[in-house]
Amino acid sequence: MEIIKNNPYRIAGILSNATERELQKQKTKIKAYTKVGKEIKSDFDFHILDSISRTEESVNKAFSNVEQNQDKVNYSLFWFLNTNPFDNTALEYLKNGDEEKAIEIWEKVTTDKEVNSKNFSAFNNLGTYKLLSQSKTEIKKGIEAKIKLIESDYFENFVHSVADQTYTIDKFKQSEKLIDELLTQLNKLYSSSETLQLFSGCNGTTQNYLSKKFTEQPLHNIEGRIESCKKNRKANSSNAYEFGLRLVTDSKDDLSLLNSLLGTSDLKYKTIADQLANEIMQCGIDYFNESQENNSTENYLEQAQKLTKIAERIAIGKLTKDRAKDSLATLEEMKDRELNQAIAILSSIKMAYEKAISEIDAQVAQMSMTMSYNQSINYSKVDKMKANCLDWSKVANVIRDGISVNDVEIIQRCSNQNKISEYKRLVDFLFKKLGPIQINQVKHICYWKDVRAAQATATAKKVGSTISSAADKGGCYIATMAYGDYDHPQVLELRKFRDDFLRKTIVGRSFIKFYYKYSPRLVDKLKNKQVVNSIIRKGLDQFIKAIRQ
Repeated sequence: MEIIKNNPYRIAGILSNATERELQKQKTKIKAYTKVGKEIKSDFDFHILDSISRTEESVNKAFSNVEQNQDKVNYSLFWFLNTNPFDNTALEYLKNGDEEKAIEIWEKVTTDKEVNSKNFSAFNNLGTYKLLSQSKTEIKKGIEAKIKLIESDYFENFVHSVADQTYTIDKFKQSEKLIDELLTQLNKLYSSSETLQLFSGCNGTTQNYLSKKFTEQPLHNIEGRIESCKKNRKANSSNAYEFGLRLVTDSKDDLSLLNSLLGTSDLKYKTIADQLANEIMQCGIDYFNESQENNSTENYLEQAQKLTKIAERIAIGKLTKDRAKDSLATLEEMKDRELNQAIAILSSIKMAYEKAISEIDAQVAQMSMTMSYNQSINYSKVDKMKANCLDWSKVANVIRDGISVNDVEIIQRCSNQNKISEYKRLVDFLFKKLGPIQINQVKHICYWKDVRAAQATATAKKVGSTISSAADKGGCYIATMAYGDYDHPQVLELRKFRDDFLRKTIVGRSFIKFYYKYSPRLVDKLKNKQVVNSIIRKGLDQFIKAIRQ
């Protein structure tokens, strides 16, 4: 400890209870030595201390520092004195380098004993020795010995042994001065929490003073960071998440120290903790609002939740805790916003479809009740009505406008598996109703599998429907299957050939009759075979090209 190693009494080469005559004699001797450049040695340059270089300047300053009574007391508390035979024997051992014997003597008269008129100097000497240790356990004992001495009824004996007999001192103020000096020395070596631990064995008065000393700076630090964060947040809310995290990180140690000193029930701690929690929470709110407004692709919801959860843990007051809980509840609702919105859109489509189907079934039921015995319902037409009960192109537009690619990316990250399952069921339902073109328009909503299979199924259904339509209209089965549309230009060309040429000859009419009889069976076998259909299209293209010439 520097204040011991460079103590004025040590530089002067005397004990702190030296008489005024001894002091002046030593002063004259040392000054004479320094003038002629002679090395100055002292009996009190103990082995436990580092070597010291005495100069004329340092010697003059040392003697100047112990002229006043208050200074004598201050520096004596960090040096040795000799007031009784115990000290005399222990100091002799210390001079000879036998530290264990010296400590044994002082501990014998102080351990588990109260300060009295015979051992007060032993408490001081033992404390000084312990403060020179590298061990925190020993330093802690040294501090306790010093505090115990000052707070005892015999501290006055100590004061009068190093200062004038008429000098009076306020031992509580002296205790604070000692603590201030110890903190100055220890803060160079240890963290705040480690330093506090060194005082843990001291009484309530010391603890209260330490609390006051240690809370001022952390409170000031946190208040300053809150103001700085608030200023940055208002100037640039898009970076509020980073500002909030930095505020948390930078304030962590100070808040922990305040907690250990004051406790969560202390008003000062409550106030600063709630202020900190509110600012962290506000960073999350501002960041969320800004990101949402700018359609950010960042996972801003989870980041806002992270800051709010931290704020909830820090908060002490009921109002702040309730605000954090309300904010978390709101964010939790927002967490599945895109998924909920997508489910709502898809559900409304399914409900509209089911309503339309229900109305068609009701109409069919009504018709069946009013029909005569020789009438029948064309269920093929009923099936077509059901298939086209909604304008699926408009449905695709509604989905495309209501569920964006960004929404689906957020849905993919959702952890609510029940809602995800519901969403997937609705998408599967929809893709069974849409045509291949519509599926292609909204394929982004089916993120978990390849939609080509669904498109192929839809294409097959469309072809089947088209073929059925061709049958109802007396159309070309194979051509409709190959081109996928009853009204395809090539199909129209073939129908024209049928009507303008084949129907006008006996052979042609026979071919038409044969074609309508057997082609439906062929179509039923070939309609899903893409390769075969491609070959048929190429053959028909060549035939159409020939009949046009």
